[in-house]
Amino acid sequence: MGLVLGTIGIDEQSGVTRFTFGQLWLLDGIDFVIIAVAVFGVGEVLATSYQTESQTAIKVASAFPTRDDLRRSRMPIVRGTLIGCLPAAGATIASFIAYIVEKKVSKTPERFGHGAIEGVAGPEAANNSAVSGALVPMFALGIPGSGTRALMLGALIMFGLRPGPDMFTTNGDLIWGVIASLYIANFLLLILNMPLAGLFARLLSVRYSWLYPPILAICLLGAYANSNSLQDCWLLVGFGLLGWIMRRYSWPGAPLALGLVLGPLFETSMRQALSMSRGNMLIFLSRPISATLLAVALLTIAASTIALAFRKIGRRSAPAA
Repeated sequence: MGLVLGTIGIDEQSGVTRFTFGQLWLLDGIDFVIIAVAVFGVGEVLATSYQTESQTAIKVASAFPTRDDLRRSRMPIVRGTLIGCLPAAGATIASFIAYIVEKKVSKTPERFGHGAIEGVAGPEAANNSAVSGALVPMFALGIPGSGTRALMLGALIMFGLRPGPDMFTTNGDLIWGVIASLYIANFLLLILNMPLAGLFARLLSVRYSWLYPPILAICLLGAYANSNSLQDCWLLVGFGLLGWIMRRYSWPGAPLALGLVLGPLFETSMRQALSMSRGNMLIFLSRPISATLLAVALLTIAASTIALAFRKIGRRSAPAA
């Protein structure tokens, strides 16, 4: 769907309008900002608004760990940090792996699930370090390791920056600025979170119905301020409903955003290659690099499809067994 949306507008090579249906405001195509805010903002609000509200009184006596907590958390933090730094693992996968590792190495695994601090320290360390781990493949190879990195990749491409090995030499100031910002952000979070943990916990008692209207208003205001066009606001509402449907059926939004950003680049490169080969599609298989990448992509899709099929077979045979 993202690839289809990326074709709306004026063809860069022929200058012909495509899929505009006579609407002048579609000549520039659909803005990436509208899709991102609609799918990840409006869609999230609409999806969570159907959930049952449960307000809980939160009391936090102290956020500072005791000496015994620090002693028991020392090695889980080290292991969780190393697990989270694995490239493209993602925060969710890294957290689950860290929890499993801590439970395996623990001498008292029965404490996990009943307040064992090792089961919190390890996954949280992996969750935090996964931020830098996901940035490595994005900057070095242009491969996002999570949905957030996909949005960052789209923003970089929008500003004319091409993530890849050359980015460290051509845009070194940006790369090292991002790396420095990670150190500064963690230091500031440590200063803010420790004394204000109780206040942040009390925010959970705010009714969700009070938060939805201002969030939607900010989304609409941002869409209008982006291009001073009411049509973009209608697009925001329409794609927000699409984002709600995607959330309801667990369809990921990152591929949609990536397809919208990478679609025009993919189309331009493909047409250039076909122009060089005079329409011969074998050019994508005769080049070693492109053939290897296509083979890896096909194997990845086939492996995931086969694994899913075996999972379904296992679930069907489990009750019988």
